[in-house]
Amino acid sequence: MRSILEFNIDNIDLFAQNLSVLIDTVEVGAMLRGKDNISIPHTNIESRFDILAGINYLSICKPDKNKLDSLQQYIDLTNDWILGYLSYDLKNDIENLTSKNIDELNFPELFFFQPEVLLLLKSNCLFVHYYPQNTAQNDIEKIVQYLKGETQANTKVISAVKFTSRYTKSEYLKTIEQVKKHIARGDIYEMNLCQEFFHRDCIISPAHTFNKLYSISPTPFATFLKVNDKYLMSASPERYIRKDADIVVSQPIKGTAARKDDVAEDALVKEQLKTDTKERAENIMIVDLVRNDLSKVASRGSVFVNELCGIYSFKQVHQMISTVTCKLQPGCKIVEPIKATFPMGSMTGAPKVRAMQLIEEFERTKRGLFSGSVGYFTPQGDFDFNVVIRSLLYNKQSKYLSFSVGGAITFNSEPEKEYNECLLKAKAILSTLNATIQNAE
Repeated sequence: MRSILEFNIDNIDLFAQNLSVLIDTVEVGAMLRGKDNISIPHTNIESRFDILAGINYLSICKPDKNKLDSLQQYIDLTNDWILGYLSYDLKNDIENLTSKNIDELNFPELFFFQPEVLLLLKSNCLFVHYYPQNTAQNDIEKIVQYLKGETQANTKVISAVKFTSRYTKSEYLKTIEQVKKHIARGDIYEMNLCQEFFHRDCIISPAHTFNKLYSISPTPFATFLKVNDKYLMSASPERYIRKDADIVVSQPIKGTAARKDDVAEDALVKEQLKTDTKERAENIMIVDLVRNDLSKVASRGSVFVNELCGIYSFKQVHQMISTVTCKLQPGCKIVEPIKATFPMGSMTGAPKVRAMQLIEEFERTKRGLFSGSVGYFTPQGDFDFNVVIRSLLYNKQSKYLSFSVGGAITFNSEPEKEYNECLLKAKAILSTLNATIQNAE
């Protein structure tokens, strides 16, 4: 049984900045940050926290095979808070698929840990969960004092980062046309095509980079994750899946428009996104896919579209977000909703399996943690997971820095517009590192 200490936090931004630095000093740690401003209509489900973090670990789940079944066993065994991630390539455990493309990041396909110290911040109240037999109360007080102190952030960031895409612009445009041929033949209706941008021999401060990214693009599902020498710095706006008792929620994003400085112009852009026929069609196709996925674990007649094509505004972009919920079948195991819905439809396309086969054919890198999911399980068996997009991935040992962006390709997609949407989604990341793309043309 964990003991709990309560503290008051006056400066949340300072607390979060120092927390990221602290996580960077331990072997394994994670911080999930962002007040959840994505509503879940027609429910009483509320945000559990503003910041959730785990520091160090008591145990780890990193199975080599039967990964999701092993995760279920780990959840049952620990009966505790668990933080970690699911990589996109877990698809191979769920479906008869393979991943053979190049991978220079080398994240484990699944990784979860039981934190030695768990911090939960809601408003200004910090609750620290710990086991007295492992961590002394005095040590907890020292940690909190450190987190409340003057900023510890390392401001050293490499200057003039130059990213290279796995595609030239012309190659990417041609690839979109090839995908559209498959759509015209009826193989798929929609496919999420992504491209990786990378920088080799790169040295950054992960904690500072994350904090700067969050300041430029504050989002409700931001994450700073460290697993040994590998880092995720994420400004994700998207929820993949959440479980509260027997209710499951999925909130796919499809539809993006750039914010404008002028208020009237910004309002017009928002209204145009709301009524855009192509964007709505993309979103509705994925909503249908999510409904189908959830029906595998839902009680009969309980799958419900709470909100269709709602428009939500973030600092950089407007997004079109739908909300789908269901009531789980009695006796459903904790990981079953994940098995039924992963990878999330917003990052694959429809039909899902054929779309994933074509993703493997047309993309040039293994996705790994990108378009996977980071989140947590509670001792009560609830969970919440994001979608890993708008994110930097870093292998400190090999000095390899990477991000990927993409979009949904449909029959009506215009290649030039799709490419520009990629650059829009990359804007916050490029600004964070004062970066350029070498082969943008």
